[in-house]
This record gives sequence, structure tokens and C-alpha cells, in this order.
Amino acid sequence: MDASKPKADLLRYLQAARDALLWKLDGLDEYDIRRPLTPTGTNLLGLVKHLASGEIGYFGVTFGRPSGEPMPWIEDGADPNDGMWATADEKREQIVALYRRAWQHSDATIAALPLDATGQVPWWPQERREVTLHQVLLHMTAETHRHAGHADIVRELIDGAAGMRDGNTNLPSEEGAWWEEYRDRLERVAREAAGRG
Repeated sequence: MDASKPKADLLRYLQAARDALLWKLDGLDEYDIRRPLTPTGTNLLGLVKHLASGEIGYFGVTFGRPSGEPMPWIEDGADPNDGMWATADEKREQIVALYRRAWQHSDATIAALPLDATGQVPWWPQERREVTLHQVLLHMTAETHRHAGHADIVRELIDGAAGMRDGNTNLPSEEGAWWEEYRDRLERVAREAAGRG
């Protein structure tokens, strides 16, 4: 078996999630990409900033390959959630460019190291700090897909746009009236089930 195939497969899944997340910004203005749409403040540009930081940390710091990217939002003294939103001075282009540079840095680490290469995640508990590149690739792929799912919901709340990725929504191709009827049906079923409880 080709030893590079598992690495290529993992990277392909990670890249699909990266692309899906950035696609959710398309066509939105500055307000909408920053708008907090959950009680905990989840917003699209903040998700991108968070994942850029995550990739730089997990594929850089963990394996002794620092990126050199300044990230004041994770320094001592920063507020705990500074990495989950963009200030008015942080432009969309800056955050997206940071994320793309993080990909390049991550991809260079992935290319340079074997899947069984070990590193240390300094912010994890001592007993779990030692990891392999394989574990980190799985972790970041799961984390990126998780946040791409958050972005799916946030984008749908903003303007109704839904779908998995550009060119493949992974949704039935029905018109708006069908979706409205479908949602109403689910609401009726939920109320009916609650009434039986």
C-alpha cells in the first residue's frame, strides 16, 4: 500500500472543510460576516480566525515549526474569546489571507513529516500532550468540519443560503415553498410529540 495515500486522503478531507468554510463568506457584507447569531456570539469571520489560529498552533507549535504569524488574540492578557471574532480594524481580506497562510504552513508540516511523527500540544493536559501528526490531522479535520457546520447554520440564519459546498449543496433541489411547508410539517410533528410526552 502507498504510505502517502492515507496522508493525502486526510489532507483532502481537511481541505474540503477549509473550502466550505470560506465559501460561507461569499456574497456577504462586512456586517453579516461579523454578526453574532448565537447567544455565545458565533459569527462567520470569527470562525475563520479561530481555525487559522488552530492550524498555526496544531501544525506549527506542536511540531516545533512556528509560523511567525503574530496572533495577539492568543497572547497572555488577551480576552478568552478574542480569537473568535474580528475587530473593526481586522479586514476580511486579512483574516482570509491569514487562514490561507495557515493552510500553507500546515500543508508544509504535513508534507515534511511522516504520520507517526510526534509532537507536544502545550495547551492540552500533560497526560495527553504527546501526539502524532496523524492524530493532529484527524483532530483538525474534525474541528474544521465542526466549525464549517456552525458556519452552515449561521449563513442560513443570515440570508437563507444553505448547502455543503460550492457546486454541491447536498440538499434536495426544491423551491422555497417546499422548504417552508417542510419546516411547518416538522414544527407540527415536534408539537405533536411534545403533547404526547
